[in-house]
Amino acid sequence: MTTIYPLSQLGWSTFFQQQLSLDECSDYFPARVVAQHRSRLAILCETGEHSLNIHPKMPILTVGDWLLLDRQNDFYRALDRQTLFSRKAPGSKVAEQLIAANVDTVLISVALNNDFSLNRIERYLALVKAAGANALVVLTKADLCLSPDDYLQQVQALDPLLIVEVVNALEPESLKKLAPWCMQGNTIALLGSSGVGKSTIVNSLLHSDTQITSSARAADDKGRHTTTGRSLHLLDAGGLILDTPGMREIQLVDCEAGLEAAFSDVERLAMNCRYSDCQHNNEPDCAVQLALSQGLIDQRRLNNYLKLSREQERNSATLAEKRSKERSQSRYYRSVQEGSRQRKKGLK
Repeated sequence: MTTIYPLSQLGWSTFFQQQLSLDECSDYFPARVVAQHRSRLAILCETGEHSLNIHPKMPILTVGDWLLLDRQNDFYRALDRQTLFSRKAPGSKVAEQLIAANVDTVLISVALNNDFSLNRIERYLALVKAAGANALVVLTKADLCLSPDDYLQQVQALDPLLIVEVVNALEPESLKKLAPWCMQGNTIALLGSSGVGKSTIVNSLLHSDTQITSSARAADDKGRHTTTGRSLHLLDAGGLILDTPGMREIQLVDCEAGLEAAFSDVERLAMNCRYSDCQHNNEPDCAVQLALSQGLIDQRRLNNYLKLSREQERNSATLAEKRSKERSQSRYYRSVQEGSRQRKKGLK
């Protein structure tokens, strides 16, 4: 029996509908990428789940993307994304790696153990805000922590408007706090380091053992990689949930707007510095350093802001240089091809 999936359940909205012409509405149908493999994509549409082979003429796609297919289930085009999560590719490679597209809310998962890090939370917040999605910080493994409220207050101090929930993923009753974000049409994603309990949350919300789980390393509470690929899953409440592998390295790129939003308190102070290019170190009349001396911001937060700012500037400049070189090469190749065509015409 074929399962029918209403488009609204898959996250379809007017944002995507408005991108279709009248001809496209009649000749093509939308499908959403729910998993990505080496040479093919798993997609969901109203008629069920299908497999789509990846070919060189396709744009670079990621889980969560919306596509238009023809009546033979062949790729026609990709739709514009409402949100997009990306990072600098791990290691020394100069490239941007796509993480997920069209996610509405991100559950930033952080374990209440020795691996807890406010710096990492701020990094994730910058990423989420740069993508244009909503952020929800989920503090996991509350059952292993003696004073979860202390951690909650530390995270809440980053932003009074930030929504923070403390959960024990092994207790279904505890995860009811996440119900408002799991409703029909809403796509949620879990981001966090390995071992923070993302797969356990996915399994609990799906009422199944979809994802393999394992315990954290006893020596340092750092997790083991158990999820090896990104995939979207349908929730009973009608929403969709995306699980991602734990990412130890998530360097920021093209994330200036995200940093401004994640560190809005520092940014507001910086507007009162004497120099517009103030580095907030030893410059005269630095409003940020004045606030630091008055205890209005703490040294850890300022240090992380400066570190992430340098990182995103460096990565963005490097990636921009790479893109410029690629555009120059493309123009050169096109000119060579055009010259070849002109010479062939002249020989006829």
